Amino acid sequence: MPELPPLTEWETFYVIIGSSAAALTGLQFVVIALGAEAKVLGGEPEMKAFGTPTIVHFCAVLLLGAILSTPGQTPASLSLCLGACGLSGLVYACRVVVHARRQKGYAPVLSDWVWHAGLPLAAYICLLAAGITTWWHPAPALYVVAATALLLLFIGIHNAWDAAVWMAIKRKES
Repeated sequence: MPELPPLTEWETFYVIIGSSAAALTGLQFVVIALGAEAKVLGGEPEMKAFGTPTIVHFCAVLLLGAILSTPGQTPASLSLCLGACGLSGLVYACRVVVHARRQKGYAPVLSDWVWHAGLPLAAYICLLAAGITTWWHPAPALYVVAATALLLLFIGIHNAWDAAVWMAIKRKES
């Protein structure tokens, strides 16, 4: 079994993106609370399709930071953790697509499908693949995990911004 490169080399990277994801999760709570107060949010189906996934993506980044910072990881344990996260994220992203198709309060446009469905599906597929390959090729897999974590962070930022702008426009229309 190959040797796992020292994860301490990744520590600063995961501290930065993990703390960013945690802070942005808190800000997303504020955005949702303000939107609810202004009565511009859709109902539960729209939240399941467009609001909650943003929090899940931020939390996935935070979880990746925690997993990669856990002492004593082996290629096998890291592979198992990353694979489980990738598979869970993939199942969740598929459920989000179903929720987006079923909700009736908002008609998603192409960019919504890209950012809320396509990119998250791609990110979690990459994470699952990295989890599988970490067992045999840990060093290159760690770069895939880092790129995936950044992608999920950027997806969350884009989607949170998109929601905030949409709420601001809806509030002006009211």
